[in-house]
Amino acid sequence: MTLHEKTNVFRPFENENPFHFECRPDISCFTECCAKLRLLLTPYDILRMKNRMNMPSDQFLEKYTETLFDQHSRFPMVKLKMKDEEGHRCPFVTERGCSIYEDRPEACRLYPVGRASALVDRETNTREKYFIVNEVHCRGFEEKMEWTLEKWLNHEGVKEYKAMNGPWLGIMTSSKSLGPKVHIPKKHQMFFMASYNLDQFRKFLFNSKFFDHFDVEGDLKEKIKRDDVALMEFGFDWLKFSLFGEKTLKVSQ
Repeated sequence: MTLHEKTNVFRPFENENPFHFECRPDISCFTECCAKLRLLLTPYDILRMKNRMNMPSDQFLEKYTETLFDQHSRFPMVKLKMKDEEGHRCPFVTERGCSIYEDRPEACRLYPVGRASALVDRETNTREKYFIVNEVHCRGFEEKMEWTLEKWLNHEGVKEYKAMNGPWLGIMTSSKSLGPKVHIPKKHQMFFMASYNLDQFRKFLFNSKFFDHFDVEGDLKEKIKRDDVALMEFGFDWLKFSLFGEKTLKVSQ
């Protein structure tokens, strides 16, 4: 999910060979990787970051992100906005490191590992390929700390993010039709709201007649009113229903 505007060497993992890497303040390149990024954010990234900043999602999106319509994706994507001043550094990086480290995005947790992934229709498991992103400036590869891919993913908390974003990845990479072209702009708006602007999505659910049209159990209704993770997961079901016509929600009789 991250691309640096620098010269990189992408090295695929071969037979789970270990790699050496460590990042800490006394290494000369510390935080150099936190600049000039094209860092795409997932729904769970934004949920964690906006709650860490104690900001409504619409304010977080306006201040810290930009919306992209990439030619390789049929849905709008959101990337982290770099600072405008010289260096174009991440807005959350300081001389001491990341100021939101515990809630940093999945792509930051993966680094220096990269991942290409897709969830193919009618398949339950995500297709993935991992590789090492060896940037020319990085001195972390010269350190003695040794990792396997599995150890690195566990150490950096990547698996939690992967599990949270799995259903969304399936939506992003689905080949199912969005229906007539005239409906696509509205579907893009719905995708953006349910994926990225959770607080607005909650207002949409509770300030409209949504629950008159869909049969949602009382316990779940109360949970999505107060729990952002439950709301996000409900949003994924809603997107599958509203975008592709999947039977993920029950229409009221």
